Amino acid sequence: MPRDLPLANGRMLVNFDPGYTLRDIYWPHIGERNQTMGHVNHTGVWVDGAFSWLSAPEWSRDLRYEPDTPVTAVTLTDATLQLRIDFTDIVDFDRDIFIRRARVTNQADHPREVRLFFHHDWHICESDGANTVYYRPDMQAIIAYKDTTYLLVDGSVGDESAGAPAPADAKSGDGAVDQATWGVRYWATGQKEFQGKEGTWRDAEDGELGGNPITQGSVDSCVGFHLGTLEAGASRLCYQWLIAGASHKDVCRAYEMVRQRGPESFITRTRNYWKLWVSTKPLDETDLTPPLVELYKRSLLIIRGQTDLGGAIVAATDGDVYTFSDDTYAYMWPRDGAVVANALTHAGYGDITDAFFHFCANVITKDGYLLHKYTPSGALGSSWHPWMDPQGRLELPIQEDETALVVCALWQHYQIFHEVEFIRPLYRRLIKAAADFMVAFREPHTNLPAPSWDLWEERHGIHTFTVAAVYGGLISAAGFADAFGEHDLATRYQAAADEIKVAARQYLWHEGERRFLRMIRVADDGSVQPDMTMDASVVEVFKLNMFAPDSDEVKQTMQAYEARLTVRSAVGGIARYENDYYHQVSQDVKNVPGNPWFICACWLAQYKITCATTLEELREAVPWLEWVQAHALPSGVLAEQIDPYSGAPLSVSPLTWSHAEYVAAVRWYAGKYAHLLVERAHRSFISGGQ
Repeated sequence: MPRDLPLANGRMLVNFDPGYTLRDIYWPHIGERNQTMGHVNHTGVWVDGAFSWLSAPEWSRDLRYEPDTPVTAVTLTDATLQLRIDFTDIVDFDRDIFIRRARVTNQADHPREVRLFFHHDWHICESDGANTVYYRPDMQAIIAYKDTTYLLVDGSVGDESAGAPAPADAKSGDGAVDQATWGVRYWATGQKEFQGKEGTWRDAEDGELGGNPITQGSVDSCVGFHLGTLEAGASRLCYQWLIAGASHKDVCRAYEMVRQRGPESFITRTRNYWKLWVSTKPLDETDLTPPLVELYKRSLLIIRGQTDLGGAIVAATDGDVYTFSDDTYAYMWPRDGAVVANALTHAGYGDITDAFFHFCANVITKDGYLLHKYTPSGALGSSWHPWMDPQGRLELPIQEDETALVVCALWQHYQIFHEVEFIRPLYRRLIKAAADFMVAFREPHTNLPAPSWDLWEERHGIHTFTVAAVYGGLISAAGFADAFGEHDLATRYQAAADEIKVAARQYLWHEGERRFLRMIRVADDGSVQPDMTMDASVVEVFKLNMFAPDSDEVKQTMQAYEARLTVRSAVGGIARYENDYYHQVSQDVKNVPGNPWFICACWLAQYKITCATTLEELREAVPWLEWVQAHALPSGVLAEQIDPYSGAPLSVSPLTWSHAEYVAAVRWYAGKYAHLLVERAHRSFISGGQ
């Protein structure tokens, strides 16, 4: 099930699924570690003897964010229960505190007693063993822990005063709630996934909890809050918060802070912070519609949420994909990170990307290449790329585009911000090391970059995308070398780039097809085997200026791109390549060459923007931006791909790369729009003067 409504602050991240069920709680890094491992964390309500979990099909849901913030605006209604619950959720922008505010409204015509229950399925440190969870009666809170990870659950109930600072002698009350009641009223700790035990959430279904004070092993917990008796049409607030820390002392200190300040103050300050953040770099004036601009801002906020303070830009934090591959997307791929960093740079948020480039400099090998992927804390991630070829010879398990694109993104950063002091410690360790590797890592028969794995991580060979990336990386490195006065080195890098461009035209351009190939394989005797599959990744030849967008080669390639990869269903969109097997839905390859990917639609929009010479031509890109916006979740979240018939999200959601390509496309559009307006005004002035 895809994720929706991610909330994060650079250390802590939580995800809900489309049923508004809490699924992922990451801490202390974005993407590492998932303290619930993607399991269901139930939320339920008891009203006058009837119980319902909010994931039940009887509930209607509207899952959105407040405008310009990662603060949720969720509405759930159940006509049978005659209840409406409005949720506001945040992860505090600075503290590792996750706060949920529920406003429960009795829609019946008579008074009713209401209770809310919040369950947590603990897998602390991504382990279901040796966890402990217990109740602290002096604090009226639940604490779960393992090693150096502590998680504290607390809450309050009442009217508006429930979010205000707690009185010094705040205690749990009994009966109807007239003033704020602080602390956990009902609780249970127990075991699950052990000897057939389901967990404490089952204990809540009678509106009570057993009160077991402590459990160890494979544990969960559930807390309940008594909202008292709600008159007909009346509402009451319930706050529930989760605090993460590295020690008992840490979570207790934060516990006191929330009690002293009140949870509502954290919601208010988080809302204000992110509204300020997203408005500091406004988009230039365009003719794009408000929904397209809103998705641009939402994409920036989601990208920011997927970025760890240590520099890792995480591909996706959707823990549900674990069930597909027994692994996740919660890693830092240098390619994805470079694409995202470049989008942020052009959006004006270069300061966020600084740590990413230092992350890459810290993990690059002594030989100058970046490996497959890394954990958010900087360790080498899992991989399926072998260190040997079929003949048993050493083969680097790399996707060379990942090394090259980091250098490209860093050059873009420098060209926009001109921060010499920032570049200085990266020049030798990252830029020169990577460029020297790219110069040397060549296939001897063709002079192209040597074979490596493709950006889709499926094929080993010489790929047009990778070749264009290496070309761009070497051009970028030459620019840095010139800037630092090492002109001989700049000449060396430029010469290698020129050789690669010539070889690309010779070996990767197919005269018969009149387009660039996806890839070639070169045998030991120098013979070349082409791969004729149409692949969207060939766009890199113009994106990194290896060939001009208006060149015949690029124009004919992009004509084939649009003609052969367009999905001819009611959903539409662009597939990533012909007969794409990953999450494949349809065997009707003629009409559905593959599932539509958001990045592929954005790439086509970017090409049309690049080629536009008039405002009318520029607007040819708008339908593709509108397609992206139309197929986002109501919250604005973009998945990796969608079902070609239903439009439902497939694979991970959100995919950070999808949001980055949309941000890039909108920035390109705004820049070209401003340029064309100036040109039109100039032409008007000249013609008027005549």
